[in-house]
Order: sequence, then C-alpha cells, then structure tokens
Amino acid sequence: MPASEVATACLGGLLCYLLGAVPFGLLAGFLRGVDIRKQGSGNIGATNATRVLGKPIDVLVHILDIGKGFVASFLVARLFAGGGDQSHVQSLGIAYGCAAIVGHVWPVYLRFRGGKGMATSFGVFLGLAWLPTLIAMLLWLIVKTATRYVSLASILAVVSIPVTMAVVPDPVSGKLVWRHMGLITFGALIALLVLVRQKSNIRRLLAGTESKAGRR
Repeated sequence: MPASEVATACLGGLLCYLLGAVPFGLLAGFLRGVDIRKQGSGNIGATNATRVLGKPIDVLVHILDIGKGFVASFLVARLFAGGGDQSHVQSLGIAYGCAAIVGHVWPVYLRFRGGKGMATSFGVFLGLAWLPTLIAMLLWLIVKTATRYVSLASILAVVSIPVTMAVVPDPVSGKLVWRHMGLITFGALIALLVLVRQKSNIRRLLAGTESKAGRR
C-alpha cells in the first residue's frame, strides 16, 4: 500500500478515535449542572447518565453514543475507502470501529478514563452487521424488561453478536454474509472487552446488589 494511502487510513483512524472519545454522557450532565462522575456508578457512559439524569436525557445520550460508533464503522469507513471493494470497506470499518470504541473507553480528553463502551460498540456493529445487531438490541430489550438489569441485558446482548453473525443469514441473499472470520473475531474481542469493563457490574449481579432500571 502506498505511503499516502497509509497516511490517509491513519488519519481516518485518528478522527474516529477523537470522535469516540467525546464524552456525551458527561457533557449532558454538565448541561444539567451535574458531574455524573461523582454520582451513580461514577461512569461517564450512557447507562450511568440514564441513572443520574433520567429521561429524556438518557435517550439522547444513548443515541449519540451509538451514533458515534455507527459513524466510525459505516460512514467514515466508506468515506476513506475511496471506492475500494467491499473487503477493503469492511476492514476499514472494523479498524475505525475499534478506534471509536478505544476512544470511548480511554478518551484523551479525560486522561484516558472513560466509559465501558457498550452503546458505542452497538453502534459499531450496527454499521458492520446490521441484522445481528438489531437481534442483539431486541435481546437487550427483552432481558432489560424482564429483569430491569441494564447491565445484564447489555452483557448478554453484546456477547450474542459474534454468535449471531455466525448463524444468521442475510434476509435478501440468504447467505451467511456476516460469517467473516475477521468480523467474528472482532466481535468476540469486543465482547471480551465489555466483560472485562463490566466486571464490577458482574460482581454486583452475583451478589444481588446491582441497581435496577428506574432507580437512581
């Protein structure tokens, strides 16, 4: 690959990292005069913003956190692909989606102390494999409604994505278009990252002390 193309690809990755690092939950709290790092779980992500700020701010923060992942893996990847084939677009989508998630989890703006990457990961996968991600979101809604544990719903939904990509065919072609080893491996790694970042929630779930939706 020519040096100019490498530089362009790296520029796209940097832009996606900086986009992912924008702490929408924290900014929404500041608009309310609240530092969400000092309330709830202390996390800057959408889940703690929901717990601390309530509706309708939580909806906005979730949309923005999901949106920055989608923009990175879908829009920016296609912009910087320069008319390349589908394989090149997908590779850039994975790389740029990863950059956005890393930005959210380790944001340069906040001395690399960020969120857990849940909503941003959903946005990334929405851009890479829309149907498996919608199925995961439906699973999230079912588990969250049944148990009122947002963390449990989020963990199960993210973990289900690489599995769903391997078994769910495209509804138009009928082919397993998402059964791409790079994509499934990326999904498994992000699921592992989410599990590591959610270890405190997992401990509280096992201990029965995790907060339920609707409680601040």
